[in-house]
Amino acid sequence: MANDPPASHDPRGALAATGAFLLWGIVPLYWHQMQGVSPFELIAHRSTWSLLFLLGVLAWRRDFASLRPAFADFRILGLNALSSALLATNWTIYVWAVNAGHIIESSLGYFLTPLCNVGFGCLFLHERLRRLQWLAIVLAALGVTLLLVGVGHTPWIALSLAGTWSCYGLLKKKSALGPVAGLTVETIVLLPVAAALLLWRASTGEGALGHASPVVQAYILSAGVVTSIPLLCFAYGARRIRLATLGLLQYIAPTVQFLIGLLVYREPFDSARFQCYLFIWAGLILYSADGFWAQRRLLFRPAEAV
Repeated sequence: MANDPPASHDPRGALAATGAFLLWGIVPLYWHQMQGVSPFELIAHRSTWSLLFLLGVLAWRRDFASLRPAFADFRILGLNALSSALLATNWTIYVWAVNAGHIIESSLGYFLTPLCNVGFGCLFLHERLRRLQWLAIVLAALGVTLLLVGVGHTPWIALSLAGTWSCYGLLKKKSALGPVAGLTVETIVLLPVAAALLLWRASTGEGALGHASPVVQAYILSAGVVTSIPLLCFAYGARRIRLATLGLLQYIAPTVQFLIGLLVYREPFDSARFQCYLFIWAGLILYSADGFWAQRRLLFRPAEAV
């Protein structure tokens, strides 16, 4: 209809995307309630219950046909199998890190992700980087180097999270499936491994279901909803707001995670870590400014041509 707001200005899209990033930001509080459960078991539950939730969404939308291309084309299925392995690896590292007291370093991984995406675009998609993008990547590299020198260890959690999530995003760019169908296929691929792990732990008496407290069991059973709702909100919002807006909103999640690690769980944050973050935050500011200016040039180019 003519009275409908343009997709790039849709306030519902901005609200949905903001909600997704806020939920991803506070999710360490959720995983922290299950510290006594193996992260591998938690990811198996997360994958299994997410699949059931997503199948329910597809049934409600009457959209099971969207899964057909993945099982009709070996290449599409192979890409989704690889992306499911990256997703499971990212989830496992993240859940372990949160429950091992590394929420701040986990947030660093997601601060690094946009810059890692730019670097991967240059390496694998042969995208040309602008000067500010190069400078942003250099600043991020300096920040990681300062952390290595000042603290004395490689921030492998942050680098692993950024690397696996950026590789996952790279594969999603090549996927022929929509966001809901793609995530459903990925959880279907993970189901045999997840089910085998859960059955094995149940047979040995080490499984959380039936042995953990009722509260912990309730948290475990809600893993599918906790995983899928922000993903669906993100998919809804991403189609209705500008890329530049989405790029700015994505910093909500790691910022909230960082504040939770610092203020709620009192994780260490000394001067060496502070200097590292300053360089990375400076790189993100340059990256965001560059994206904003590039978006404005694209928006005003047609007007200038007229």
